[in-house]
Amino acid sequence: MSARQDTYQLMRDLSARGLDMSFEDANTLRRAQLTLRRWGELECGDSDQYASYAIERDEETGKPYRTVYRHDRNGRERYAIPDREAGALRRVAEVCKRYGAHYYHQGDPRGCALYVAPVPLPDNDYNRVGVACCV
Repeated sequence: MSARQDTYQLMRDLSARGLDMSFEDANTLRRAQLTLRRWGELECGDSDQYASYAIERDEETGKPYRTVYRHDRNGRERYAIPDREAGALRRVAEVCKRYGAHYYHQGDPRGCALYVAPVPLPDNDYNRVGVACCV
């Protein structure tokens, strides 16, 4: 399916739960879910034959860094990166506020990263109550 078709499917899923959103707002949720899922993948990290790397937040400032641990050296290298997670969550919150909706950000990249519902989503049952913003 194309991105446009995915957005229309999300609109139908949201409408079935009583959230009639515009194409633009549903598309914002769908795209934010993609960003959040990729962010979660990068937080989990990856490696190759030269290094291990991941996104890590500074414990004092909360700023995100791409952190690289080279296999042939001790220590780490850190590079400041844009906080795409915060930006995506801000956009989601704006959309949900317009519709009186609630959202849940699930940080495990093995599943959908964003769920939306007209009622508050419990931590232990978000996937049954909420609409998955991935198609």
